Amino acid sequence: MDIQHFETLVVSALEDIKGKDIRVIDTTRLTSLFDRVIIATADSNRQTRALARHVADKAREAGIEVVGIEGEGGGEWVLVDLGGIVVHVMQAAVRSYYNLEELWGAAPARPGRPGAFSAHAA
Repeated sequence: MDIQHFETLVVSALEDIKGKDIRVIDTTRLTSLFDRVIIATADSNRQTRALARHVADKAREAGIEVVGIEGEGGGEWVLVDLGGIVVHVMQAAVRSYYNLEELWGAAPARPGRPGAFSAHAA
């Protein structure tokens, strides 16, 4: 699966369970470990876990290996490692505190729907 379709699958899975403020960050020029970081906000521990599980389930259905899921126990921040894409589902306070968008700031962030905003890293 090419990265655009992969990205669309993940963003759609997050939107299915009402993930908020979904951001896609192109990291291809920053690291060889993965191509995208996708960040979404959830309203509660339950929603954070549900979003992460839904992303993992949709990835498996598409034949994508789920490398790992971290943080489900606490539920404030759950990371889903899909190899080429790393998904961070966070509650608003945690997301604000860690500000991953700024951490990966060398690559432009864009709204979650692929193609909706054309600020890919050049």
